[in-house]
Amino acid sequence: MNTISKHEMLSKVPGITIYFWLIKIMATTVGETAADYLNFNLNWGLDNTTYLMAILLIVALVFQFNVKKYVPGIYWVNVVLISILGTLVTDNLTDNFGVSLEVTTIVFSILLILTFIAWFKSEKTLSIHSIYTTKREVYYWLAILFTFSLGTAAGDLISEGMNMGYLLAAMLFAAVIGIVSFAYYRFNLNPVLSFWIAYIVTRPLGASLGDYLSQSKDDGGLGFGTVGTSEIFLILILFMVGFLARTKKDVISTSEN
Repeated sequence: MNTISKHEMLSKVPGITIYFWLIKIMATTVGETAADYLNFNLNWGLDNTTYLMAILLIVALVFQFNVKKYVPGIYWVNVVLISILGTLVTDNLTDNFGVSLEVTTIVFSILLILTFIAWFKSEKTLSIHSIYTTKREVYYWLAILFTFSLGTAAGDLISEGMNMGYLLAAMLFAAVIGIVSFAYYRFNLNPVLSFWIAYIVTRPLGASLGDYLSQSKDDGGLGFGTVGTSEIFLILILFMVGFLARTKKDVISTSEN
């Protein structure tokens, strides 16, 4: 594959900037609150909500795989949808099939590890800056799906299963991300390892934050509701994605190829 082709594939993935992490955390929050809103507030039920989100995600991924460069709107729509679907997958296993949060956490951990093993065995790297083939992009999105499902299970296990509460759980996950960031900048922790640890942990962080904002005060939240919380974060996501589309601050440069 020539240099231009590689760059075009690389440009389909955003650079890792502060904007990336802010939108990622907000997308995970929306994934939690939007899933609850569709399931409970609109009374669609887990099955119907899951089917709809799966269809929408498939359509969005078709667009993502067919564009020739990174398009912020298309990329982040996929992240939001995969965040919602990841929540629903875990909720289905727990609510419809009676699988415990401990088991779902272990299962999705194993699936994510197996995905990383297969990805590395095939491509010799897990860096998102090396995604210049369709195969690597498939591994990338599959890993993201499992990180969201794992994050939902782990977040619910710690905040609800262990009775830690949403706020304390969010603080715990934020502390983990802080430790990883410190290790990366101070002790040169492997950047690929640092990225994926932070990416995984931002999911339960966002989910715990979403629950804390949306759940009633009797349940340990602030009582903003799923509608209000989803609207706030969706507006912020739209604003930031629009900003990135105009400024191209998160486009990977040719020098990173």
